Amino acid sequence: MKPAVFLDRDGTINEQMGYVNHISRFQLLPRTALAIRLLNEHGVPAVVVTNQSGLARGYFPLELLDEVHEKMLRELATAGAHIDGLYVCPHLPEAKVETFRKECDCRKPKPGLLLRASQEMGLDLQRSYVIGDRWSDLKTAARCQAKGVLVLTGYGQGDLQYIGPQEQVQPHQIALDLYEAVQWVLHDLAGPKSLR
Repeated sequence: MKPAVFLDRDGTINEQMGYVNHISRFQLLPRTALAIRLLNEHGVPAVVVTNQSGLARGYFPLELLDEVHEKMLRELATAGAHIDGLYVCPHLPEAKVETFRKECDCRKPKPGLLLRASQEMGLDLQRSYVIGDRWSDLKTAARCQAKGVLVLTGYGQGDLQYIGPQEQVQPHQIALDLYEAVQWVLHDLAGPKSLR
């Protein structure tokens, strides 16, 4: 079993625009592909874990979500990067769309998406990392005994200033963006070098 890096999507990989309810609203953040390519080059699985309650709320159809993810994969591939897994929670207890109306175990900060990825991909959650722009991402990390990294893109700066001070769970690291976060993760994974 190997460690992985779990990536939030909106606000971490792409611009935070509220609900991505049209393909034109999906825009990769600068250095995102570079960051993911760095993980690829070091053999660290990059796994996207994302809440997409817009489906449950009826703001967009499943076809659009698929189209958005195809665009994401295509743009990453153009830059020589790829993700190793993609896990989505479409659920909401008060969902307008009945298909997605349920109390689930996968809506972050619940750990269901990571637990599923761990089982399906053979990942060691306790040696893994969760990178995101919300405190819910950090709480998800804590519930899996993974390390949480807060990026200051998306909601990150606001969460750091207004949410974080009241929270028991704190980030292991704060990074300007995904690229800086990945650099820290790779350094942390390498561990202290033994002196000769």
